[in-house]
Amino acid sequence: MEMIQLARYAVTRGHITRFQALLLLVWAGLISAAGAQDHAQIKIKGATIDVNMAPTPSKELRDLVLNRLETAAQAVAVYYEQYPVPQVTIDVTFDEQEGVHSGRAAGWDGAHIWVAIGNSTTAADFADDWITTHEMVHLAFPSVPRSHHWIEEGLATYVEPIARARAGELTPEKVWGDMFDSMGQGLPKAGDRGLDFTHTWGRTYWGGALYCLQADVEIRKETENRRGLEDAMRGILKSGGNIEVEWPLERALQVADQAAGVAVLEELYNKLRAAPAAPDLDQLWRDLGVSRQDGKIVFDDTAPLAAVRRAITAPVPHGAVPRTELSISPKS
Repeated sequence: MEMIQLARYAVTRGHITRFQALLLLVWAGLISAAGAQDHAQIKIKGATIDVNMAPTPSKELRDLVLNRLETAAQAVAVYYEQYPVPQVTIDVTFDEQEGVHSGRAAGWDGAHIWVAIGNSTTAADFADDWITTHEMVHLAFPSVPRSHHWIEEGLATYVEPIARARAGELTPEKVWGDMFDSMGQGLPKAGDRGLDFTHTWGRTYWGGALYCLQADVEIRKETENRRGLEDAMRGILKSGGNIEVEWPLERALQVADQAAGVAVLEELYNKLRAAPAAPDLDQLWRDLGVSRQDGKIVFDDTAPLAAVRRAITAPVPHGAVPRTELSISPKS
């Protein structure tokens, strides 16, 4: 299917807006106009990641890009205990902006990720990148109607740093510090009508992330910390739910609750979907033992849910990060 047909299909199905479709068409045009490309293939846990880079980057930049994609893939595979899809194509375009500055994932006609990166991006810039991991997390959840966009973006916002911490890329202090500083953006404001009916940036990304945090904590409380949100999300993948398929949100949550063994996600969704319900976030931080003192994140290991906090961001055992295989060949 041609890109213009794919974009039209995605708009009619409600997956993307017309403006987003236009961006994809422009992106495809840039790749086509760029001419010569570099092609790389990354293999991880039986999955194949086909990478197209255009225009052809310098060897140094190409190496940095592939290292970043490998690192992101490893983090996602650690969290889900598998890579979310058997094959994904990642189109990387280079421009004059700075760093890894935009990304998009889609599942129609196969999993696909688009990433835009500045030509002058350094190793330090890539170390700060969250976009590549965020977009790969999108691969691990089925496509749902537009009114539930908050679960897609909220899940990616919540899982991305945790997956990176599990793989040893981020410290728990960094993850919990960013959540402590940002999670409040997801709380309902005046006029809020619940997650399904309030489509602001804060409620979509951080409201969705707050839903995931609440669900993760509750699953762990009800299972005495034996299971967490990752077990629920792995259950969706094992049942065939990824970005390439369309599911009603209710089906995804039912499958997730069955995998976790407790009815948390459905109940929480019913509470938050159409009402501006809000948790006592300050109390949640106290229970988890997270605070900021003199500009630094401080953990209280005597807090009631300190063990839950530690489990959420605990690194996997040494040597458990999956290995990747990489092959590179010029492509024009």
